[in-house]
Amino acid sequence: DMRYLTAEIERVAEEKQKMVFISGPRQSGKTTLVQAFLKQHHGENGYYNWDIDTHRRKIIKDPVDFWRGNAQAAEKPYLVLDEIHKYPRWKRFLKGLFDANKDAVKIMVTGSGRLDIYQRGGDSLLGRYFLYRLHPFSVGELIARDGKSIRHPDQAMSLILKGSVPAGAQTALERIDRFTGFPEPLFKGTMQDLNQWLRTYHTAIIREDIRDLTHIREIGLIDTMVEMLPPRIGSPLSLNSLREDLGVAFGTVRLWLQALARLYYLFELRPYSVRLSRALRHEGKYYLFNGTGIENPGARFENLIALHLRKAVDAWNDFGFGKFDLYYLRDKEKREVDFLVTLKRQPYIMVETKLSDTEPAAALKYFSDRLKPRYVFQVVGNAPESMITQPKRGIFVASAARFLSVLP
Repeated sequence: DMRYLTAEIERVAEEKQKMVFISGPRQSGKTTLVQAFLKQHHGENGYYNWDIDTHRRKIIKDPVDFWRGNAQAAEKPYLVLDEIHKYPRWKRFLKGLFDANKDAVKIMVTGSGRLDIYQRGGDSLLGRYFLYRLHPFSVGELIARDGKSIRHPDQAMSLILKGSVPAGAQTALERIDRFTGFPEPLFKGTMQDLNQWLRTYHTAIIREDIRDLTHIREIGLIDTMVEMLPPRIGSPLSLNSLREDLGVAFGTVRLWLQALARLYYLFELRPYSVRLSRALRHEGKYYLFNGTGIENPGARFENLIALHLRKAVDAWNDFGFGKFDLYYLRDKEKREVDFLVTLKRQPYIMVETKLSDTEPAAALKYFSDRLKPRYVFQVVGNAPESMITQPKRGIFVASAARFLSVLP
C-alpha cells in the first residue's frame, strides 16, 4: 500500500534532481517503501544494504560505479542504499556517488538512525538531498489508505472543527493503541504476533543498533534504563533519579537517552519558555515510539497523542509547510499543558489530553490566555467519536478519533 510519503518522495526524486533521505524508527516500513519504488520502476536489483556482506564489498570495491552492472529497464533507475550511515565514510561516499551519477540515477538513502543528526561538522552533502522522516502508521494514515493523509495544518485544523469524522477513525485509534503503529504487529493484529515482534524490536535497537552506531558498551544497563522508562512517561523526567537508580553519572544517562533518541526509540520534548516569564527551563518529557509497555492509561493515551503530533510536525516540516516545533508547557507553579505546536517559534496549536474529562483544564485556560495560540484543544480519549464542543471561548473539546483522523 502507498504510504503518506510516497507521492512526495517521487516528486522530489523526479523534479528536484536531489537525493532523497528517508530516516525513521526501525521497522516503520522504510525498506518496504523503497522496494515498492524499485518494483514499480522495474529495477528490483537497484537495492543495496550495507548490512549485507556482498553488497558492502561491492560498494567498497567500486564506490562510483558499483550499481552499473545491472541491466535496468528504466532510463534513469532508482538506486536504494539502506543503512549506509553505518559506513564510517558514508558522507564522502555519497557525495562522490551523487556528483558522478546525478544525471544517470535517482538515489534514495534509508536508515533507522537519524540521518540528520549525523550531519554535524561541515555537511559536505549540503544542497544535495531532501530529508524525510517515515513514522509508523497513525490514525489519519491508516484510514486514508490512498497515501493522501498530508494536509496543510490550517486545513487539518478547520476539518477538526467543521468536518465529519471519517469512517473507521475510532477503530483505527483502538487498533494502534493496542498493536502500535508499526506495520508488522498492526496488520497481523494478534497479541501473540505483537509479543514476538516486541522481542525482536527491542533486541534490534538495544543490542544491535546501539552497538553499531555508538561507543556505548553497557548494554545491560541500557536495558535496565529502558525498563524504567514506561512508568515515568507523561511527567518531566528526572535524570537525577534515573542516575541514582542506575548507579551511573548524570552525563551518562543523558548520553544514553540521546542515543535512544537518535535511533528513534524515544523522543524528548523540551518546555516552551519564549514569552513565559515563569516557565521552567529544565527537564524534558520523554515519549516512546512503542507505547505498549506503558500501563497507566492516562500516560499511555498521552504517549499516543504525542506520537501523532510528533509525526504531524515532522511531516509539516518535511513537506515545506513552515518551521514547526513541538514542546510542552510547565511553569514554576506546576501548571502544565501537555503539548504546544509552534510555527516560527510562535504558539500555534495547544493540546491537553484527558482520558474522559470534558471540562477544559484550568492550566489550559491559563496558558491559552497568556500565549493566545491559533488553536486550543482538549483531546478526550473516552468520548463519542464525533464529539466537538466549545465550552469556553477559544477552547475546543474534541474526541481523540476526531482530532487524530485529520493529522498525517
